[in-house]
Amino acid sequence: MAEPVVAATKSGPARWLVVLIPYLWMVLFFVAPFLIIVKISLSDTAIAMPPYVPVFEGLSAIGDFISQLDFENYSFLTEDPLYFNAYVSSLRIALISTFLLLLIGYPMALAMARASTTIRPTLVMLVILPFWTSFLIRVYAWIGILKPEGLLTVLLHSLGLMDEGNQVQIFRTEIAVFIGIVYSYLPFMVLPLYSALEKMDGTLLEAASDLGCPPWKAFWKITFPLSIPGVIAGAMICFIPITGEFVIPDLLGGAQTLMIGKTLWTEFFGNRDWPLASAVAVLLLLLLVVPIAIFQNQQQKA
Repeated sequence: MAEPVVAATKSGPARWLVVLIPYLWMVLFFVAPFLIIVKISLSDTAIAMPPYVPVFEGLSAIGDFISQLDFENYSFLTEDPLYFNAYVSSLRIALISTFLLLLIGYPMALAMARASTTIRPTLVMLVILPFWTSFLIRVYAWIGILKPEGLLTVLLHSLGLMDEGNQVQIFRTEIAVFIGIVYSYLPFMVLPLYSALEKMDGTLLEAASDLGCPPWKAFWKITFPLSIPGVIAGAMICFIPITGEFVIPDLLGGAQTLMIGKTLWTEFFGNRDWPLASAVAVLLLLLLVVPIAIFQNQQQKA
């Protein structure tokens, strides 16, 4: 009887080590960088390297260091409408994009889940196939398609759907941004939905059909409610990174496409105003805390 007790005691430190490693990882790669960003956001811009003051010089001068920190950058963000408009525009584009992704991704995931089990792996492979190439190359490919003299204009001319003197004016507009976002993030929406739909018990739909329930009603009463965890997971996985997206709006969007990711890049590398850019980043993270918390809660329920 003593041997199991000894074995359990010996496995105790190993078990705690397994639990501790994820927390150490989070502290090292999230909490520590976040605290550094918060500190920079409370600093002032300076022509130096790094381009802000004060700089931490040891525990002996910590009192003077703390006394120089202030909330001036956060006050400036509330006074300049540019940043508020950037936040609102980012949320609007992220919400519309997430809705479009759900509108396109749900039928795809449903078709994959109801396909024959022999071809499901092939369908999943086709969904993740774009990841085999660089994200940047795929966005540049859309530039070649959407620009005025691009492939889309050539195709419409060849089909006789557009006069030779006209060109497609989509590039450098919000429409191009939505196209690029939907194309790039579609697998992140389809895969969680497919995972939820694929596990659904098909006998429920058969029973509903035997009881005279029409297919559209069975979908809204059975299929969709059971897939809500996948809907929430896919929506959060897409909405959160889209809000801070930089590459797609910068390459496909015009000057009027205002998103917080572009604003961050401009402040960091254009204006070299690291403290103000850090304040923008901190507020962006706080803005995304709610959807992150919803996603985490949904994952725990699943």
